[in-house]
Amino acid sequence: MATVTGLSGATVVPQEGRPVIPPVRSCTLPLPVMGYPFCPSGSRLVVKPRFFRSGQNKNGTLGLQVLSAVREMTGSVTNVDGLRIAVVAGRFNELVTKALVAGALETFKRYAIKDENIDVVWVPGSFELALVAQTLAETKRYHSILCIGAVIQGETAHYDAVVNSATSGVLSAGIKSGVPCIFGVLTCETLEQALQRAGGKSGNKGADAAITAIEMASLFHHHLRKLTKHPE
Repeated sequence: MATVTGLSGATVVPQEGRPVIPPVRSCTLPLPVMGYPFCPSGSRLVVKPRFFRSGQNKNGTLGLQVLSAVREMTGSVTNVDGLRIAVVAGRFNELVTKALVAGALETFKRYAIKDENIDVVWVPGSFELALVAQTLAETKRYHSILCIGAVIQGETAHYDAVVNSATSGVLSAGIKSGVPCIFGVLTCETLEQALQRAGGKSGNKGADAAITAIEMASLFHHHLRKLTKHPE
């Protein structure tokens, strides 16, 4: 049985009919391998970058098939040149939401998003976030929309209605517009819980959501825009 050895020293033993993924960008195959007895003993075949799969040839010998390499795409929080981000924030429970917005803006500054590339739009509450987010996204001016709000449990079912509407609405805005709409809405049982997540012991969830907004903006701007239309 042939082995696939990566540059890192890791070795993978192929099993018949199963894919073998080299751990690095190139690999070396000892020859003779997989039904190639004519290769001189000790010869080595260097292939990069490819994936391999062992299988049965028509003549009954085992052969090695070279497959196309898998391309990986991911967003970056360091490659932020030209990124434009909008923040839509609900004024309801503003003691919490102002702290969340402050955390988000501080994070944008830390990751070198320019002030002139950030717009903040205030709406009455979390229920109104989705409509404004979708409207902003459809302008194609922004690479991501960060939605910030705070919904605190009360004695009626109003809490559930607002949370469900905000959650599905923000998701729908992103799907319909093709622009990432990030859900940065706190859903807490008490005001104390919300404050703890708006700069208290549990950190600032506005800052966390801002990092997500940067990464998704980068992913769409630098990678996915090649596959679909997004702002330049």
